[in-house]
Amino acid sequence: MYGTLISLQQTQAMQKAGAAMMIFDCTFALMQPEAGAAEYDAAHIPGAVYANLDSDLSAPHGAPSSDGTVLIANAEGEPSSGGRHPLPSRAKFASWLSGVGFRNDMQAVVYDRNGANYCGRLWWMLKWMGHDAVAVLDGGLQAWQAGGGAVTDRQEPAHFQSNFVPSSPMAALVQTAAVSAHLGDGSQTLIDARAGARYRGEVEPLDPIAGHIPGALNRPFSDNLGPDGKFKPAAQLRSEFEALLAGRDPATVVHHCGSGVSALPNLLAMEIAGLGPTGLYAGSWSEWSNTPGLPTRQGAAP
Repeated sequence: MYGTLISLQQTQAMQKAGAAMMIFDCTFALMQPEAGAAEYDAAHIPGAVYANLDSDLSAPHGAPSSDGTVLIANAEGEPSSGGRHPLPSRAKFASWLSGVGFRNDMQAVVYDRNGANYCGRLWWMLKWMGHDAVAVLDGGLQAWQAGGGAVTDRQEPAHFQSNFVPSSPMAALVQTAAVSAHLGDGSQTLIDARAGARYRGEVEPLDPIAGHIPGALNRPFSDNLGPDGKFKPAAQLRSEFEALLAGRDPATVVHHCGSGVSALPNLLAMEIAGLGPTGLYAGSWSEWSNTPGLPTRQGAAP
C-alpha cells in the first residue's frame, strides 16, 4: 500500500502483478477549464480515469450568503466547504467513486501535468473518505513519459459500478469559523500556499480583497518540487518546513490557498517529511475574503 508518493517503477510493478488499482488523471487549468480534459484525451496513462476538478472533485458553485457561506441546495447534499471550489458532500463523492468503479480494496494512483497541484486534491479527498491507499505519481505525467511509460489517446471504456463505502476521515477539514476562532491564540499555524505576490496583496486576479489571513505564513506550493518536477527528498522538506515554522508545533498547522486546491502539495509535503498529519482550510482565501467582518493583512509580514 502506498500512501504518499509512488514512482513509475512501483506503479508498473503493481500493474504487472495484477494488483487491484485505479489510476486517475487530474490534469486541469484554472483559466481554461476545458483544457484539462482535452489534454487527457490527447495523452494519458492507459486505463486512467479522468477526474475533473470542477465537476468531479468540487460541488456546484453557488453565490456566497451574507455570512460568507456558499449556499447550494440540491438533492445530492450540501457542500462540505465554501469557496470557489467547494468540497462536495462525502455522500456525493462516494457516489462518483462508485460510478467510475473505484472500490475500497483498490490502490489509487493520482497524477497530473501541473506539479501535483490538482491531483493533490483527489489524494486528500480519498484520505478524507477514510481511504489510505492513495499515492501521487511522483513527477506526474512528465516523469512517466520520461521514464518510458506508455500513453494513449484511446477513449477508456466505462467501468462497472462499484459500491465504495466511506469510513472515518483520515484527513482534517477545518472550517472558517474554526480558523477565525483561533486566530492569533497560538493554537493554530496557518500556511498559505499562494504565490508571494498574491500573499502580499500586490495582485489579486480572482478574489475581491487582496492580501492574506493575519498570522499566516507563506510557502508557495511549487517550493516542494525539485528541478525534475518531483518532490524534494523528505529530509530537505523537513528542514524547510521546520525553518518556516520556527519552533511552532507542526500539529497546529492548517493549510490554505486561494480555493483549497494548491494548498495540498504543502500538506502532502509535510506528510512526506514526517511532520503530518495537518489540517486543510478548504474554503481558503476565496471564502475568507468573501466573509464580511473577517480581518485581512497586506505586505510580507504574517
